[in-house]
Amino acid sequence: MAPHQPWLLLLLLASWPLPGSSETRYQPGDPVVLYVNKVGPYHNPQETYHYYQLPVCSPEKIQHKSLSLGEVLDGDRMAESMYQIRFRESVEKTVLCVKTLTLDQVERLRQAIEELYYFEFVVDDIPLRGFVGYMEESGFLPHSHKIGLWTHLDFHLEWNGDRIIYANVSVRDVKPHSLDDVRGPGPLSLTHTYSVRWSETASDRRGERRGRGDDGGFFPHTLEIHWLSIINSMVLVFLLVGFVVVILMRVLKNDLARYNLDEEASSSSSGDDFDQGDNGWKIIHTDVFRFPPCRSLLCAVLGVGSQFLALGTGIIAMALLGMFNVHRHGAINSAAILLYALTCCISGYISSNFYRQVGGERWVWNIMLTTSLFSAPFFVTWSVVNSVHWANGSTQALPATTILLLLTVWLLVGFPLTVIGGIFGKNRAGPFDAPCRTKNIAREIPPQPWYKATLVHMTIGGFLPFSAISVELYYIFATVWGREQYTLYGILFFVFAILLSVGACISIALTYFQLSGEDYRWWWRSVLSAGSTGVFIFLYSVFYYSRRSNMSGAVQTVEFFGYSLLTGYVFFLMLGTVSFFASLKFIRYIYVNLKMD
Repeated sequence: MAPHQPWLLLLLLASWPLPGSSETRYQPGDPVVLYVNKVGPYHNPQETYHYYQLPVCSPEKIQHKSLSLGEVLDGDRMAESMYQIRFRESVEKTVLCVKTLTLDQVERLRQAIEELYYFEFVVDDIPLRGFVGYMEESGFLPHSHKIGLWTHLDFHLEWNGDRIIYANVSVRDVKPHSLDDVRGPGPLSLTHTYSVRWSETASDRRGERRGRGDDGGFFPHTLEIHWLSIINSMVLVFLLVGFVVVILMRVLKNDLARYNLDEEASSSSSGDDFDQGDNGWKIIHTDVFRFPPCRSLLCAVLGVGSQFLALGTGIIAMALLGMFNVHRHGAINSAAILLYALTCCISGYISSNFYRQVGGERWVWNIMLTTSLFSAPFFVTWSVVNSVHWANGSTQALPATTILLLLTVWLLVGFPLTVIGGIFGKNRAGPFDAPCRTKNIAREIPPQPWYKATLVHMTIGGFLPFSAISVELYYIFATVWGREQYTLYGILFFVFAILLSVGACISIALTYFQLSGEDYRWWWRSVLSAGSTGVFIFLYSVFYYSRRSNMSGAVQTVEFFGYSLLTGYVFFLMLGTVSFFASLKFIRYIYVNLKMD
């Protein structure tokens, strides 16, 4: 299989255009191809259908554009339109076609307009969006309900030199054709027209062209408030982290001084006499490094969590380097798939290495568990979502060729790299670095107060990291489940660093409180404490769906909650890994500095 892997990576990279590759140069009079893409309910961005599924003007033979992997995953299905546009040549009210509609087709259009269907065209990689028709409701008694179809579109394009800088579609000065009085057995004949207006602009920066789109994105209007909210969160987080660190260090300093003084004072007595007193976390030094149950599952969680840490860091780094500009469709999707396949070696290495350290013997089973820990839930979720899209004829349903490509990437790149990483991790694993000797018989754990229960620690450990990112979470949801593209990657970098820092600090604090109660079962507890942030993120997604969005329908609902559940699961793996390794480093630190016979 190894010889095929470079060709597969080249195929994947070929489907991901490089910066500037979509830039087209024109001469006056050159044809400018306008592609029709998709339509769908305005409030359900992921419920999209091919534009030509509506009874609109369409050529006799539909020519589809060759799309990249990221564009296909984004639900794009571009096809050439009948609009004749030439570079820098304006036209006024040109007939596109004369469309004859049956009563069933009129009813389909009326239903689409009532559901606020919008269309998306693409010209030179610039998206143009507008509503299919016009609906007006007014009054209660009497109630009026007017529906009209836009049969004329005005295209406004701006050019600088030999490039298109900006494009827009408008119906501002157009009257819709009423569909209210369409009755009788006869068909309805509609004449569709369009106009093209060109104007020169002084700007030559294509990166700015999306900022003046007719969507009126919320980012430019609220950027200052956005930054102030993030700065406020950062200040609160730094105060919290500083408070935890200072208090914890003072308590640890006193603990170490007291324990080490007691050790010197009782050096003539036996260690068993020592264990009879109430000595907090010192008394469990012979049990704190006792390996936990389900070691293989724990190591798999740490391996996959480390992989998503690397994946998230890589995506943000590529974004900061400007590799995801706003007019490259689906570039992040392609990058995420490529990075996921390449970082599978990290999950295999970390999982197998740590599994061998904690005395695991079934390393083949551990690798299989690691490679399926995320891929199996993802495949089940995707199968359900894709089946719903396929049953409803949505463009979000992946074609068979794309499914085969993604499956081949996993079989020939992702899975082999997991195995290779696991072999390297197993062979390079050393003994577990435990500063304390573990006894054969486990010590009895005293009854714990309610505030040291696992559920309480999960609530505290999950809510604090969630509160640090709650402001940014709204903007991320609004872009992922909307039509905007996220552009504030600098803010995202700070929020990501804050999230990891708070997760690590709160995990250390909770682990200390647990050990102080002479409870040495910290292994899984440390994963669950900060990992429970994923639960809060999923609960926020439920709140966002019901209170902050107007999404509805089976297609949108299944996709939203399916992928929101996966998102919470990914955050559980990622933050659980950070939490565990932070707690492990902390425990090793305090027991290394503890004087014992």
